[in-house]
Amino acid sequence: MTANDRIFLVTGPARSGKSEWAEALATQSGQSVTYIATSSVDPADLDWQKRVELHRDRRPAHWHLREVPVALPEAILAATAQDCLLIDSLGTWLANLLEQDDATWQATVNALIESLRQTPATVVLVSEETGWGVVPAYPIGRLFRDRLGHLTRWVGTTAGAVYLVVAGYAVDVKQLGRGVGG
Repeated sequence: MTANDRIFLVTGPARSGKSEWAEALATQSGQSVTYIATSSVDPADLDWQKRVELHRDRRPAHWHLREVPVALPEAILAATAQDCLLIDSLGTWLANLLEQDDATWQATVNALIESLRQTPATVVLVSEETGWGVVPAYPIGRLFRDRLGHLTRWVGTTAGAVYLVVAGYAVDVKQLGRGVGG
């Protein structure tokens, strides 16, 4: 995989400022921004509705919104060179596809990576860091954590910049660090 100066990955723990940093990057692009929400709002989940509203209230009114819970590679490929896509988040997208078997999941990831390589658009992706805590006690939790770790790593290898956001500060770890291979 090769680095792409139009692809940005923003990762970090919960409530660290990931989405705000991704929004700043999208704004700085100077392009027409489409916010791609990978979740759907469940009317019965009031807490989730509040979280979605916080994101919605922060975004400029002129940004476009698309809900894309599954067909992310297709949405990326449909963008033009004038577009900036802000995708929030890879963890939620993965959760929507968690029932896929390993072969299907790998094909899905390959399609995502290929779409990032091919798109002429600027793409800012947000991903959660879930592997910094204890090993989940249940198989589905371990599957989610492992798949998200691999997905974030693969996207990071494709991205031109990889920002780790912690305690409200963003650091480009790709610029400061060294790839570990694999």
